[in-house]
Amino acid sequence: MASPITITDATYEEQVLKSDVPVLVDFWAEWCGPCKMIAPILEEIAQEYDGKIVIAKLNADDYPSIPAAQGVMGLPTLNLYKNGEVVEQIVGAKPKRALLKVIEPHLG
Repeated sequence: MASPITITDATYEEQVLKSDVPVLVDFWAEWCGPCKMIAPILEEIAQEYDGKIVIAKLNADDYPSIPAAQGVMGLPTLNLYKNGEVVEQIVGAKPKRALLKVIEPHLG
């Protein structure tokens, strides 16, 4: 069963930008309540869509350069990357149905 992967500055390019499948990057922080609310939803999506999408988590406090470069202004922010490009950005905690409505059109 797939589960979200943890990415860092060192693994971002390889695991996100060069991925063969879409990657949903969750920019989060330990102190962020809404981030904790969506974590179980992202776990479910990672399992249900295994092989079709990668769910990646990047701690914005530990690795601030990537969120800054991606224009992330608030947490949680979810960026959906396809072929190395951001195709969707979701800001704030959303229910699973709303996340899937944004994600599913980009799945192979």
